[in-house]
Amino acid sequence: MSRRGFLGRAAGAAAGAAALTGMGWTPAFALPAAGSSGSTGSGGPVSNLPVPPAFPDDIPLAQQAYVNWAKDIAFDAAWTATARTPDDVVRIANWAKDNGYRVRAKGTMHGWSPFTVVPGESVEKVVLVDTMTNLNSVTVNASGTPASVTAGAGATIEEVLTALEKVGLGWANAPAIGELSIAGALAIGAHGATYPAPGEKATPGQSFGSLSNLILAMTVVVWDDAAGRYVLREFTRKQPEITALLTHLGRTFVASVTLQAGANARVRCETFLDVPWQEMFAPAGSPGRTYESYVEKSGRVEAIWFPFTDKPWLKVWTPTPVKPAQSREVFGPYNYFFTDAIPEYVTTPLGQVMEGMQSATPAFGAAQLAAVQAGIPLTNTGDLWGWSKDVLFYLRHTTLRVVAGGGVVLTRRSNIQRAINEVTTWHNNRMTELAAQGKYPVNCAFEVRMCSVDDQSEVLVESAGPPNLSAVRPRPDHPEWDTCIWMNVTTLPGTVGAAEYLRELERFMVQTFSGDYATFRSEWAKGWAFTSAGGYRDDEWLSQIIPAAFTTGIPASGNWAAARASLNAHDPHRIFANSFHDRLLP
Repeated sequence: MSRRGFLGRAAGAAAGAAALTGMGWTPAFALPAAGSSGSTGSGGPVSNLPVPPAFPDDIPLAQQAYVNWAKDIAFDAAWTATARTPDDVVRIANWAKDNGYRVRAKGTMHGWSPFTVVPGESVEKVVLVDTMTNLNSVTVNASGTPASVTAGAGATIEEVLTALEKVGLGWANAPAIGELSIAGALAIGAHGATYPAPGEKATPGQSFGSLSNLILAMTVVVWDDAAGRYVLREFTRKQPEITALLTHLGRTFVASVTLQAGANARVRCETFLDVPWQEMFAPAGSPGRTYESYVEKSGRVEAIWFPFTDKPWLKVWTPTPVKPAQSREVFGPYNYFFTDAIPEYVTTPLGQVMEGMQSATPAFGAAQLAAVQAGIPLTNTGDLWGWSKDVLFYLRHTTLRVVAGGGVVLTRRSNIQRAINEVTTWHNNRMTELAAQGKYPVNCAFEVRMCSVDDQSEVLVESAGPPNLSAVRPRPDHPEWDTCIWMNVTTLPGTVGAAEYLRELERFMVQTFSGDYATFRSEWAKGWAFTSAGGYRDDEWLSQIIPAAFTTGIPASGNWAAARASLNAHDPHRIFANSFHDRLLP
């Protein structure tokens, strides 16, 4: 297909999606509460739901839908308050405490875990607080020591990095999606695919760990015993209390956050589509173009392997101050539009019909790879060069909606190839066994990316310690475990057998990566604690395996129990919690 034909077909798909808007389940529009400031003088329709009693009438309150990114958590009628200032959040918190309600922060809703609301449960006594409309300021202090940026809870990561870029600053690490609220990303310890090349040190002000490791200070809504009310309080990185808040799993309300930053960098991103998976994921010590061989050159590597295909999509990022002659300079992010603009009217029904079309999975996997193989040359995106954020951000909220399982392996650098080979070998063998039985529980990609542990030497102010609940917090009893390998399997929502497969995968990983070789932790943002009914349900995982992952080898002052106690002390009335928190962090 010609470039013009490729672009035309993509445009036609987008037009088709627009034409079909409204088909199927559609979230309700915002309907203001009768008598609230949002309805005053509007003359339009108002919600007919019972208004929460005594809610501050000058804070806009509306009935609005909540739908997470994978659309497996959806509510058509939830009360949403639009806080104009952090003080509004404090007023809402105290109102909730006095009236028996719970308060949940609402950002972009781009997540899987039930840390905001719980599917299948009533939200009658819950008020969501919109952080995106007003709590989204971004202020850069380029002359500070260290340089820093202060952002409101609802500022997106892209907005933060855009502001930093304007003054020559940036981060080494960022998720692939920039359209995430900063507070939401920090709540689950978001990370990127930035791992250091051999001997490389982080640019001062940056970190190869999670975004939470960049935090210098946080302003949080907490309970004040002396006042008998919820108040705003700032915590600095040197205060021991902050360590539980740095990755809090939605168990508090962050109003704003200050993060360090360092000199921005020009980065090259190369795509490779010619390496067979058997060579890329070969056993440790194998010759050839292994995953580890690319890590040894550049550090920053990601592989995306579509099911039943022979060659993964490999992306390699390399800091490159001067543009190589063969690279194409880019001036903004999201350059792989062919993965960003897959129309939902295609992907959503596909997830539903997989029950009767599982044998089409190999063809679907081949089609996904073919789209990349065609899209890269037709869009000239095989060798890009630009500022860091413009090559690190490559996914948007419009990309293929999937569920995911797997997690992160903490180990030493010399074990990279061994760990990846063990998981990919298991995955290939199990997929082959199930296919022979006519079962295809996985129809989207296996993904592997890497970062480092949350290294305190990268924090440029006095630090009380790493984020207690970060999935990449270091193990003091194993200082050699400096490497974090994220491995996930993705599949379309509704695929028969997916939950069972993802349960097998995570149990294989927790059993394989144990002892002196490595350790395994769930990825908070993705799926975990699977039963045959889905994720976040397995009692053993919630009550034993996860707490153990944050207890073994960690001092009592910063382990799972300490984090839980700290979070409960800051919110003893549990207004910043839901029923899932009551199980996971009672």
